[in-house]
Amino acid sequence: MIFRTATREDLPVVLALLADAGEERAEVAEVHERAFAAIEEDARNEMLVLCEDGAPATVVGCLQLTYVPGLGQGGRERALVEAVRVRADRRGDGLGAELMRLAVGRARERGCGLVQLTSNKQRADAHRFYERLGFARSHEGFKLSLAH
Repeated sequence: MIFRTATREDLPVVLALLADAGEERAEVAEVHERAFAAIEEDARNEMLVLCEDGAPATVVGCLQLTYVPGLGQGGRERALVEAVRVRADRRGDGLGAELMRLAVGRARERGCGLVQLTSNKQRADAHRFYERLGFARSHEGFKLSLAH
């Protein structure tokens, strides 16, 4: 497996993973292009993929890491993990654990004080997965949608 930064070529596959549509590729709209460009240009954001051989068609998982500066954690950044997905036909193969292990390693190498994530309360399987990886349920999360 190859763990690398996503490229523009990966975008249709990553969008399909995020939609969990079971498709190999998803339609890329202008809004996706802008969002991907913003992630690429921001040194505190990374869209990462796990591939079988490095080619976009072989992407089997993805996640986004955002490095958040702060005064807590001894002034060290914290890594925020979002958009964790593994292709449906590859779930149960240990790829999600490998993806998270690599992401945590990346955060550790960067000097982050902690890695955090949120997960929808409805996703009991995901919660058990994160707990098996050593993540603790330490906080209650809140969100406010600004969509119209």
